[in-house]
Amino acid sequence: MSFFADPTFWVGVSFILFILMLIYFKVPGKVTQSLDDRADRIRQELDDAQKLREEAQALLAEYQRKRTEAEKEAEDIVAQAKQEAEAYAEETRQKLAETLERRTALAEQKIAQAEAGALNEVRAAATDLAIAAAEQIIASEVKGAKATGLIDDSIEAVKSRLN
Repeated sequence: MSFFADPTFWVGVSFILFILMLIYFKVPGKVTQSLDDRADRIRQELDDAQKLREEAQALLAEYQRKRTEAEKEAEDIVAQAKQEAEAYAEETRQKLAETLERRTALAEQKIAQAEAGALNEVRAAATDLAIAAAEQIIASEVKGAKATGLIDDSIEAVKSRLN
């Protein structure tokens, strides 16, 4: 058998020609370049994904901080509203108490005035009655100029004692 008739020889020659063709057309470099490009793209996508994740975490932290601030602000507003409501209620109670005090004092003053007026009316009525009684008694017992002088003196004395 001849050396050229052996299929193993032709497989070896084909393999060597295939390798030479690959080298001539720079296929391994192209394959390597393609793999490197793909690795670079994947690395870039991973970096972008990492950046997006970091941005999302920063954004989440910012929103959580803002939410916390908003909750604190809402609590402060509620506390301030409660404080203002309590102050307003206390002010209203105080004004009501002052109004009641003024009205009570005014009512007491009116009562005192009414009592004084009633007392003056009673005194005036008693004075008039005493004068009338004194006039009748004196008129029946004393006559003339002496009677008139006594009546006038008695009226003046009663008036000065009652007033």
